[in-house]
Amino acid sequence: MTTVVESRPFAVSVDTAVLDRLTAREREVLRNMTKGETNRVLARRLGIAERTVRAHIPSVVRKLGAGSRFEASLTAFHHYEALAEGDIAC
Repeated sequence: MTTVVESRPFAVSVDTAVLDRLTAREREVLRNMTKGETNRVLARRLGIAERTVRAHIPSVVRKLGAGSRFEASLTAFHHYEALAEGDIAC
């Protein structure tokens, strides 16, 4: 039996250029995903529609090259400060 870890090793190191491709809202959604909250809670926290959160998450996952929402959240956890730095200019 093959486990997920064996079939898809995940390295949380992501080039900051990849993080720069995220929009300000995508960064905000990604940072909040680290808390493990549902889309509904994320939407309320960010003051946007749940449908908007559901649209941002696949875009974030794709841009990061992650295999899942969980992997994207791990990336955000490990690069939390770098994600927050982009919001200072906004």
